[in-house]
Amino acid sequence: MASPLPSNPANGITQSEAFFIEDDLHRLHHESVGNEKELHRRSIGNDTNLYRRSIGKERELSLSAKHLGENGGHNSADDLLEAMGYTAELVRSRSTLQVAFMSFVLASIPYGLATTLYYPIAGGGPANIIWGWLTVSLIILCVAASLGEITSVFPTSGGVYYQTFMLAAPRYRLIVSWICGWAFVVGNIAITLAVNFGTTLFFAACINVFESEPEVGIFAAEPYQIYLIFFAITLLCNAVAALGNKWLPYLDTFAIFWTFAGLICIVVCVLAIAKNGRHDAAYVFGEFDPSNSGWPAGWSFCVGLLHAAYATSSTGMIISMCEEVQQPATQVPKAMVGTIVLNTIAGLVFLIPLVFVLPNQTELFNLVSAQPTPVIIKSAIGSSGGTIALLIPLLVLGLFCGIGCTTATSRCTWAFARDGAIPGSKWWKQVNPKLDVPFNAMMMTMVVELALGLIYFGSSAAFNAFSGVGVICLTMSYACPILVNVITGRRQVAEGNFYLGKLGWFCNIVSLCWSALALPLFCMPTYVPIVPEYMNYASVVFFAFFVIATGWYFVWGKKNYRGPPTHTDAVLEARRASLAVGHQPKL
Repeated sequence: MASPLPSNPANGITQSEAFFIEDDLHRLHHESVGNEKELHRRSIGNDTNLYRRSIGKERELSLSAKHLGENGGHNSADDLLEAMGYTAELVRSRSTLQVAFMSFVLASIPYGLATTLYYPIAGGGPANIIWGWLTVSLIILCVAASLGEITSVFPTSGGVYYQTFMLAAPRYRLIVSWICGWAFVVGNIAITLAVNFGTTLFFAACINVFESEPEVGIFAAEPYQIYLIFFAITLLCNAVAALGNKWLPYLDTFAIFWTFAGLICIVVCVLAIAKNGRHDAAYVFGEFDPSNSGWPAGWSFCVGLLHAAYATSSTGMIISMCEEVQQPATQVPKAMVGTIVLNTIAGLVFLIPLVFVLPNQTELFNLVSAQPTPVIIKSAIGSSGGTIALLIPLLVLGLFCGIGCTTATSRCTWAFARDGAIPGSKWWKQVNPKLDVPFNAMMMTMVVELALGLIYFGSSAAFNAFSGVGVICLTMSYACPILVNVITGRRQVAEGNFYLGKLGWFCNIVSLCWSALALPLFCMPTYVPIVPEYMNYASVVFFAFFVIATGWYFVWGKKNYRGPPTHTDAVLEARRASLAVGHQPKL
């Protein structure tokens, strides 16, 4: 792509206008309808200066993402970031495979499915487990494709918040991006908390495959014990994420081989031994019993979808790693979509064998631990020692997932603070030069997670709230740029190199319909009748977040928050008008 040209005051052309004029003429020239003389008439001086300025750069941003994505390397990615108005502060150390591996680790199939298997067992059993997972995976594939299109145009650690701001109309972009950004940050924190807390509860359930007497585990799992284990796991994940940042790509690569090795061991042993026998295919793929939940059949199935939604909720979190990826405009969209396909297959490989040896659903539903996976595997293996050996790969994968989520959460918090959206941003936006991580932001999110974990002392259903709020907030944050993209006619994504054309419209609509269902759905309790101790407080937490985030905007944000660096609204509107007339996508 030709460098933008400086302005000519004699012609009344501003720097921003000169960039758009030159770029449009450059396109016309290659279509044989331009004129080389016209290009020179509007150019003077050194044509590299304007490229490195942040004024009037939304046009350059989108085109750079398209033309530099595949072959640009580090310099092109950093130049693109500078065009957005940011300085490259993090090292671009991740290749295509490494960012895909991290995306896989964030979901951590089969770990993510193992810790939340209680939901579909309550919702309906085998059919809810298998078809719920497949249904949600196909929907999330549409979400990943929709976000991939947008990320190929706006590849920055600000993620969906930045994308929402750049796509939205000036009159409402500030408040919409503010709410989207806070939903993204809160969702990241809540999911990271849920992962570490889920690992804690899963660890306790694994210990209790050893019994002091029939159906009585050796570990009491008192609230203070659970919290201390959670505290230790959270500290470990933050320590590894902060001190071992340069080694994390290799850890993610190792996690892939660890996952599939563990998955093969579980599948082979469970099906081969099957001490209590195996169900037939009709049971595995057709049995549906919503009686445990107390909800009507259709709604019971939907409530059970939280299992799959939780496991796939990390889909857009990888966007926060854009500024550590060598070619983010292409690598990150491919990683998001490819990971969903891989996760879908891995999930089916993990779940189908477990359902073939599934014990009585009512007994699993009544488990105090609400962690049926260890019980299912022990029922099939018949040995406590053999069971714990098969569970170790899942426990280790839970730690890998916690480290990945901690890393992504720190990046999105840092990026949001960088644009002045978090009080005290001067501390949270700093990058530690020795560790090459936003250490302050990481420590702040860790403290928040540890504080929220104290809720467990008041309600044993706290994990439901953590996982529910995480899914709801992330779903809402993903929906924001997709909705704005649809409202604006998808004009800007047409310039990206991950543009899907008419298929993109389909993916967008499916994503928005899913979001409209998921937001109220995952506020619902898992079963009825409802008692305070087991109430799903996700609805309360989410409502409180929405009220506080909106209120805080008018109290503090409206005065202090100006959004990401960009050019004037007038130039932005002129660009949109030119796109509508002269740059219609070729379908």
